[in-house]
Amino acid sequence: MAYFTFRIESEIWRPATAATAVLVSLFSFSLPAFSQGEPRLVTPNEVTSGSLLLESETTGKYIEVPAIITDVDINISGPIARTKITQRFENTSDSWVEGIYVFPLPDESAVDILRMQIGDRFIEGQIKERKQARLIYETAKAEGRKASLVEQERANIFTNSIANIGPGETIVVQIEYQETVRIDGGRFSLRFPMVVGPRYSPAPQVMVASIDETTGWAVTDPVPDRERITPPYNHPDLGFTNPINLTVDINAGFPIGALDSSYHSMNTTWDGTNHAVLTLMDESVPANRDFELVWSPKSGSAPRAALFSEVVGGDDYYLLMITPPDPEIAAAVPPREVTFIIDTSGSMGGESIRQARASLAMAVQRLGPSDTFNVIEFNSVTNTLFDAPRQASTDNQRRALIWIEGLKARGGTEMLPALRAALYPGANDAGRLRQVIFLTDGAIGNEQALFETITQARGDARIFTVGIGSAPNSFFMTRAAELGRGTFTHIGSVNEVAERMGALFTKLETPAITDLALTWPDGTSVDTSFTLVPDVYRGETLSIAAKADTNRGDVVLTGTSGNQPWQVSLKLDQASTRTGISKLWARKKITALELDRARRGAAREILDASILNIALTHSLISRLTSLVAVDVTPVRLEGSELIARNVQLNFPDGWDFEKVFGDDMKPVATPAPAKPQQNNLIPSRSTIPDRTRDIALPQSATAADLKLILGALMLLMAFLILVGRRKLAK
Repeated sequence: MAYFTFRIESEIWRPATAATAVLVSLFSFSLPAFSQGEPRLVTPNEVTSGSLLLESETTGKYIEVPAIITDVDINISGPIARTKITQRFENTSDSWVEGIYVFPLPDESAVDILRMQIGDRFIEGQIKERKQARLIYETAKAEGRKASLVEQERANIFTNSIANIGPGETIVVQIEYQETVRIDGGRFSLRFPMVVGPRYSPAPQVMVASIDETTGWAVTDPVPDRERITPPYNHPDLGFTNPINLTVDINAGFPIGALDSSYHSMNTTWDGTNHAVLTLMDESVPANRDFELVWSPKSGSAPRAALFSEVVGGDDYYLLMITPPDPEIAAAVPPREVTFIIDTSGSMGGESIRQARASLAMAVQRLGPSDTFNVIEFNSVTNTLFDAPRQASTDNQRRALIWIEGLKARGGTEMLPALRAALYPGANDAGRLRQVIFLTDGAIGNEQALFETITQARGDARIFTVGIGSAPNSFFMTRAAELGRGTFTHIGSVNEVAERMGALFTKLETPAITDLALTWPDGTSVDTSFTLVPDVYRGETLSIAAKADTNRGDVVLTGTSGNQPWQVSLKLDQASTRTGISKLWARKKITALELDRARRGAAREILDASILNIALTHSLISRLTSLVAVDVTPVRLEGSELIARNVQLNFPDGWDFEKVFGDDMKPVATPAPAKPQQNNLIPSRSTIPDRTRDIALPQSATAADLKLILGALMLLMAFLILVGRRKLAK
């Protein structure tokens, strides 16, 4: 069944004068559309549990569409993780199809390998400039050849397009990437995102202007690629699709004291010292919430400074990981002005809003009597607790707690007005430390506008982001914190609120290690991954990648800790050798350049040229490059129709489907009941594409043509109204 929502918001029309501007705001809508063709029709009794069906024009018959199974293998060696993702696209229909799958990856992952398996053959992907890669893919698709194209939509959202999957056929695609683990407060952690949550995209605006006898129009869209980051979602009542099998092989490099999977039950084989292998207890799980692994060393066994190196093409690449000591004498924390921003949009419904309310209440109670504070909530509109920051008195804190308890999730995610309200607070009391604490799932599509606002309006404020829920937008959260010279904290369940907010409070109440500077041997030509070395908060580890032309001498990091000078020195010729350091440098450098690009007055064309050169040189996917793999032999006969199918995603765990999409979005059909006490997912560890799965994914596509037609009609109406008013005026 095709559901759609359409709404028009317009300014009051005014008589034309010498110059008249009319603003028409179009609210984007989704319309799952069926491509023409003859896909296989089935009845509900002909499918097994977990299958998802779409209504057809034939009463009682439904469309069962391509399925995907994913195997994830993560290998952790010291501070570096290498991940292989094997995606099996299965065409359960009788038609030739193109599968389009939107999936997440860590926002600093260095994606460098794409393989497509056809039978016993593997085809290696090649990195190309994005437009060129798309042209290669479209040409192969039109010629009936199998092809795969992986594109980056955001730093943490990717699209995998697979062309010419034959009836009943399975295509295997492998993607590999590298990243560094996170080290904070003596704990090591790694996150593997499993689902892209729905993103709210502010409406595009059509501007119609009349100046003298000339009428024109222009479209301003804050999210021009909204179609690329808006996949269809499976209603939770229909069961789960997209099962994931996951294995982690960890060699920590030091004796492990504790090892825990935060949100998934795991079987663990552990040698009692450095090495462990973890597999899912249920063998496969639905891709509906992030996976997180946390480990910590036995007391005193983890180094506070480490240096790794790799030589590639005659260049030396380094990765420095340094944890500054806790200050021996804590500096006095000046009075603070703390602004809390809480997201109460529809995507925060369910478990997320409970986590956010608990976190915010705890934060307000932690304020000191010398602090001032305010609370801003936003959804489709922005509301503030006080008209200006108030003293953190017992009475004001009580008022805040009552207000917070009444917050409910509803509406859109208009984040920009709330951020502006926090960063433009008016006169700030002299000497107060300004801190902005942002609690949200980050489910937005207009990240760039937020980044630009932070760089332009932050002033002396520090921005701390708190990611809420099972699948937060880590790209937005981490970049906002970096641009705001703060930190990012993730809370995935109510049970984590006390522990993780407590760690955040320690950072908020402890001055950062500042004035950090990195000194290399005299005469060294060096290119680091940071334009500016960031501040480091208590317990955090600073990770810096560098490209240098020497492997002799010392690299020295200096800074100020607790009003005392501090430094650490590492010898370059004693660095531990690791593969992939050059890729990590390239990925981190691209991230730094993208941050520079978000700042005011950035020379974007020059920065884009640098990003493109680094990505091509190091064979990495980026905003400007893609990986494409193409078979040489045509398999689809000329004249045979190719049907595009968007792979439907699971809805994130803990989210409220009706809060996001509306109460009228009901399931089309219910799956057959699962057998008692059995997993309704079909597990598999094999990468051999020779089995049929019974997990169907719905075909869906956005009605772009319909949007264009409606937009053109609205523009025509606006033009006719302007002309009519001009004639009446005469």
